[in-house]
Amino acid sequence: MSSPIESYALIGDTRTAALVGSNGSIDWLCLPRFDSGACFAALLGEQRHGEWSIAPLPGSVREVRRRYRGDSLVLETELVTDVGTVRLVDFMPPAGPRSDVVGATPRVIRIVEGVTGAVPLKMKLVIRFDYGSVVPWVRRLDGRLHATAGPDGLVLDTPVATHGAHYTTVANFTVRPHDRVPFVLSWHPSEEPPPLPIDAFAAADRTQGWWRMWTSRCRYRGRFRDAVVRSLITLKALTYSPTGGIVAAATTSLPEMIGGVRNWDYRYTWLRDATFTLYALRASGCSEEAAAWRDWLLRAVAGDPAKLQIMYGVAGERRLPELTLDWLPGYAGSRPVRVGNAAVMQRQHDVYGEVMDALYHASRAGLPPDEYSWPVQRAMLDYLESGWREPDEGLWEMRGPQQHFTHSKVMSWVAFDRAVKSVELLGLHGNADRWRRLRDVIHDEVCARAFDPVRNSFTQAYGSRSVDAALLQIPLVGFLPPTDPRVIGTVAAIERDLMRDGLVQRYRTSETDDGLPGSEGTFLLCTFWLADTYVLLGRTAEAQAVFDRLLALRNDVGLLSEEYDPIARRMLGNFPQAFSHVGLINTALSLTPDQPDPAHERLTC
Repeated sequence: MSSPIESYALIGDTRTAALVGSNGSIDWLCLPRFDSGACFAALLGEQRHGEWSIAPLPGSVREVRRRYRGDSLVLETELVTDVGTVRLVDFMPPAGPRSDVVGATPRVIRIVEGVTGAVPLKMKLVIRFDYGSVVPWVRRLDGRLHATAGPDGLVLDTPVATHGAHYTTVANFTVRPHDRVPFVLSWHPSEEPPPLPIDAFAAADRTQGWWRMWTSRCRYRGRFRDAVVRSLITLKALTYSPTGGIVAAATTSLPEMIGGVRNWDYRYTWLRDATFTLYALRASGCSEEAAAWRDWLLRAVAGDPAKLQIMYGVAGERRLPELTLDWLPGYAGSRPVRVGNAAVMQRQHDVYGEVMDALYHASRAGLPPDEYSWPVQRAMLDYLESGWREPDEGLWEMRGPQQHFTHSKVMSWVAFDRAVKSVELLGLHGNADRWRRLRDVIHDEVCARAFDPVRNSFTQAYGSRSVDAALLQIPLVGFLPPTDPRVIGTVAAIERDLMRDGLVQRYRTSETDDGLPGSEGTFLLCTFWLADTYVLLGRTAEAQAVFDRLLALRNDVGLLSEEYDPIARRMLGNFPQAFSHVGLINTALSLTPDQPDPAHERLTC
């Protein structure tokens, strides 16, 4: 039986990440990168597809308490049993040129600490490379356990005696007060010698210190500081440090509705996250990360602007073919399990506006200039001059017929608007008069063809009668003032048609041909957008109420998924979701006096 998504916590080393269940089992881990094949894939299947559990005897746990050690990604899980209490300490030492923790080897370190009593435990290590499909060759050399298959090698270091049983490595041991038992699992390319053993206890101290130093740069000092810092840590953990790319989530194929087919791979980097992410990082004091993200963006989009993709791999890879893993039954039976993402081939014109907006605000914020930035932007504008008139799949990656989505047109307007302002306010060279005329043409067309005067609302697409939560971007990007009656009418329509239990759906799946059966949960980022819109409208109390509702959805260690089911009261979608945490940071800033205000800053740029 699958554990609830919210029962997992995140650990990571800024190159990849693992999900640790409240039951003491690591059920998801891809090595050595976020998008590598998983060696633990029980999250999307069963124990036989790979897991690493350390837990008291079945049925003996009466209570579970979890927390991160201060402002870090060192996880503590206390398991209370009838005979005593044990503490699991889980972490991955950060990697990268500035980490100085234990070098470049990806490692998962688990330390079992005795708290009270004498607690018997069982360690079970089920290594299955390539998403649970490959059983490795396991042998013991020089007191270390080695597992090898194809390009992957893992080595386990522990003082506990282990033995093999049914293609699984197991150990039985007992901990008492003050006992500290380490387990260190290290990855290496199978053709290279395994890394040397390390001191797990010293690595724990250094890892906690590394995170403490990193979070000390956070400038936010308001009443939501704990939530903001935890979200920043999550964004950092989802960052691939060698390039600065930020994955949308650490997982693939966690369903948008239990048992459904809306299961996608989010271990890639989306361009449309750019502006929101830059705001969140820059306004919170993470200027290095903001600059690295901007630089990743420029490298990724370089080339033919007509071939601009909506997403790329963490190092800027363009080919992300979508495959189905038939041997995995899926989370709670939600099939298919997918790796790769076919949406990479879609046409989505909103990304041009997102890139232009992000780079414009990066310059306005004082990020160090890049000599290639403006030529890249001008090339994109040349393509968009004609491209904006074409239909596309829209930001929600519809797998139905292409349409003239309102949001895509609005973001095309943003592209030319930011180009004009780059000339007028930043002193860059370009044909501002031509871009200004294009901006006005798009604005007039959207107001004429995307507004339904009968409903007093903008619609999802030209000719549609449905609304879409993406319409909340109309005031947020400055397309129309928040006080415009058409904006107020659109917000009212979204409140009426898309809100469930105080949360916002992206659109009604029953009214939109998105090419997929079934429905989905409410979308947390869209709900943050609603709170931001309330701020712009001066409805501060309502904005605060929505934000409080969202904060209450975080799990016990402060993490959010992509979506939420208000009926079943459980998280849905890939986890943890970077965009949800970006939304949390930006809304918290907008609701806090004397802090940067992303909602108003983007509006009045």
